[in-house]
Amino acid sequence: MKKSILLTIALLIGIATQSMAQLPSVVLKDINGKSVNTAKLSNDGKPFIITFFAKWCKPCNRELTAISEVYEEWQEETGVKVFAVSIDQAQDALKVKPFVDSNGWEFDVLLDPNGAFKRALGVNLIPHAIVCDGKGQIVESHSGYTEGGEEHLIQKVRDILDNNYTPLKSTKDEAPAKKD
Repeated sequence: MKKSILLTIALLIGIATQSMAQLPSVVLKDINGKSVNTAKLSNDGKPFIITFFAKWCKPCNRELTAISEVYEEWQEETGVKVFAVSIDQAQDALKVKPFVDSNGWEFDVLLDPNGAFKRALGVNLIPHAIVCDGKGQIVESHSGYTEGGEEHLIQKVRDILDNNYTPLKSTKDEAPAKKD
């Protein structure tokens, strides 16, 4: 009896966990050539931000520059980590590191030249930012950048730290909308 109750509880927890939006598993390279599995992105149990960009995207560069200007303060306050994911094409991949270095961006930078990670997350427009809790569950996902928009990101991180948030639900198990 006790075993069946524990098994039922474990099953329910498993189902609940699967229904939360988690990061997909895609193997990318960082700007130093090291392989990184995106499903294993983490920040030692603290929240993290993933932002998609391209060298040619002016709003992306404004967003990353704005985050860079306050990144040290954010890290001191919240411990947040930023992963910047370049979607520049493979032929431009070697230009990403010098570009990041010239901007002084201190983020972990990953290369997604074929757009596999971007597609797996349903990202259509850049810049696109995703905020994850310390377990890698997606809490926020949105496209676009306007001046001051970085404040929304850090507020989401603060909400996570205050335990005042709800992870996004996964849409892969939901039935498609009916056509009229």
